[in-house]
Amino acid sequence: MFICHIALGGCLTAPNVNYGVTEDTGGHIAYILGAARAQAARSDVKKVQIVTRAFEDPSLGAVYAQTDQQVGRGLSIRRLWTAERGYLSKENLAAEIPALTEAFLDDLAAAERKPDVIHAHFSDAAELALAARERFGIPVIYTPHSLALSKSCAVVDEQRVVAERRALTQADAVVLSSRDEAEHQVAAYGDDAQARVHRVSPGVSLRRPAAQGAGRALLADTLSDLDRPLLLAVARPVARKNLSTLARVYANSPELQARANLVILAGQHGDPLQANSEARQELDQLRSLLAREDLRGKVALPPQHTQTDVAALYEGAAQSRGIFVNLALHEPFGLTMLEAASHGLPVVATQEGGPADIVADLGHGICVPPRDEAAIEDALLRLLDDPAQWDAAAQAGRAHVSRYDWAEWAAQVHLICQDIQRPQTIRRAPVMLASDIDNTLTGCVPSAGLFRGWITRDAPLFAVATGRSLPEARRVLRDWELPMPQVFITSVGTEIYLPDAQGRLCLDTVFARKLDASWRRAQVLRALQDFGFDWQPEIEQRRWKLSGFGNARTARRLERHLCRRGVEAQVVASHGRMIDVLPVAAGKGPAVCAVAKRLGVPMDQVVVAGDSGNDFDMLQAVETGPGRGILVGNAMDGMRERLRGARLYHARASHAAGVLEGLETFGFAQNAIDADSKLVAQ
Repeated sequence: MFICHIALGGCLTAPNVNYGVTEDTGGHIAYILGAARAQAARSDVKKVQIVTRAFEDPSLGAVYAQTDQQVGRGLSIRRLWTAERGYLSKENLAAEIPALTEAFLDDLAAAERKPDVIHAHFSDAAELALAARERFGIPVIYTPHSLALSKSCAVVDEQRVVAERRALTQADAVVLSSRDEAEHQVAAYGDDAQARVHRVSPGVSLRRPAAQGAGRALLADTLSDLDRPLLLAVARPVARKNLSTLARVYANSPELQARANLVILAGQHGDPLQANSEARQELDQLRSLLAREDLRGKVALPPQHTQTDVAALYEGAAQSRGIFVNLALHEPFGLTMLEAASHGLPVVATQEGGPADIVADLGHGICVPPRDEAAIEDALLRLLDDPAQWDAAAQAGRAHVSRYDWAEWAAQVHLICQDIQRPQTIRRAPVMLASDIDNTLTGCVPSAGLFRGWITRDAPLFAVATGRSLPEARRVLRDWELPMPQVFITSVGTEIYLPDAQGRLCLDTVFARKLDASWRRAQVLRALQDFGFDWQPEIEQRRWKLSGFGNARTARRLERHLCRRGVEAQVVASHGRMIDVLPVAAGKGPAVCAVAKRLGVPMDQVVVAGDSGNDFDMLQAVETGPGRGILVGNAMDGMRERLRGARLYHARASHAAGVLEGLETFGFAQNAIDADSKLVAQ
């Protein structure tokens, strides 16, 4: 496979990137290089090329005027020339996109071999990629890195929003890093924006431990006592990184000043290319906050640094029993969280965006509201003053950071590349299977493999019906090496995604309008608040699904409460601890019926499979016909007692083996599961 990445902004080179040399030379370059190196290392990838913009600027280095740069085996950088030969900031790059597009198309037309997939980074690169797809038919992956409609944007760049919406809705696949990006941020771009989103965690370049005292030279002229714990922040000087709040918290806290030094790496200062108005304002504010005489010798704002310096400061902060701090108003992912973890450095991080996902996964620190100065100070002091908590966070970071692996990222994205090269369209099949995922298809590795074999061999019309969001459903299926379905029914039967004529998934707007007709979300929200609903995290709330915690008894009380309030909604309890509140027209059962009708599949060719309470209406819909249902052997929530229809099969085998057992009984999966596998599954 030949993979082409496009990233136009900043100073992109390898291996020595001068991060922060311009305001656009940031973490996205580390992402692209990590991803490209991992892909180039795969035996099934012949070539990886990174396409960027060529320019001439002696102050930045001659390499950026080099058209072709070999980075490693199978990995190269290709730079495009246009009439504008100087460096351009992101703001000034937009006018150059038409010329860059023509240069890229000319380059492709002259190439001996064209890429199999183009991966565009930011919406400007997506313009080039989509033009290449239109002319040459090359499928496109899009990664935005940051979106204009994130929570922290005070002033919205409408032109950028239009470009981002186009990229999100027209790319063949969108690869994002965090749940916040994949679900909340993308949702702001419209109902259909999430249809092609995949969440794939990026990797981290693990650092070798630095020598004792490494990084001291950078700080020796400004810090009086280099042995004190370091509070370390590394970010570009832009408003959303919120560096001034960290500086203000430290400057106003005698307790923090007594316990630790503060070091902020805010890009490379002084270069005219960095001195845009926002960077100047942020740096001036930092200097003003940290210039007090009583802070002298306790704070450092180094004007220049190298990659080696950054690695040394991570290690030095860990050796000093310090803390890494990221208080961004909103962070799409947060690779610095992983860098800190790889050094065993605990973190205090923003609760807005990707860092919250990372800290919840790794357990290496504390998340705080990024504007709550009291909470920030308290979290920093807790970690500084509690050796046991600091040790636990440091050990957790080191132990778990290997979950973020570029090789695994490359493996998962390779599957996405294969899928978009061979998009699935709906074909006639003898059976349509609509199955739950968690504990129905998952839970047993051998039977998941047998299920994958049946899908490959018999090619049914395969749909999943899950409580998860679309990106999370895709992630779980990839984790279990289960096949991707042609149809997704997600968020407890409130969203249906069907392939268009090109095989690209799109939200079923007909079903969406049907749900809207009876759904008064604001009214339901007020009723749930009055009830004292025990909410699940914000990330679990959807346009047509409000989710909380509670058992079946709580669900019955909630139903009575909604009825007394005259609120139209249905309450679904599952797994003994979860409650979902949905429109009355929603649910897995109505969604499966809607899909069958839309695709022209007779209900007597429909089989559904599930295990828990949110599968009840789907199984009940076929309890007496005309479809068929499978209740797997590991069913819970009293499902066996609640469902007894003649066309419902109660499997003895559990998980995917139970699904295959039922399909075999119905005559749709002959010899899909052997006797020994059945015995193991049971």
